[in-house]
Amino acid sequence: MSSPGVTRWEYLTAPLLIHNTKAILDNFGRDGWELVTVTTGANPEQLVAFFKRPIQGG
Repeated sequence: MSSPGVTRWEYLTAPLLIHNTKAILDNFGRDGWELVTVTTGANPEQLVAFFKRPIQGG
């Protein structure tokens, strides 16, 4: 049940490896994911990224 003209979103969470952050973010960006935020995971050394993108044809 969505209204016409309203953007519907899908979301993704993914771990970030400190030594490879740029490559990971670039790959998600190429797939249409927009970075929303980065936060710490279960411990301060772990980072988790939250992404969103519009649902296509949904």
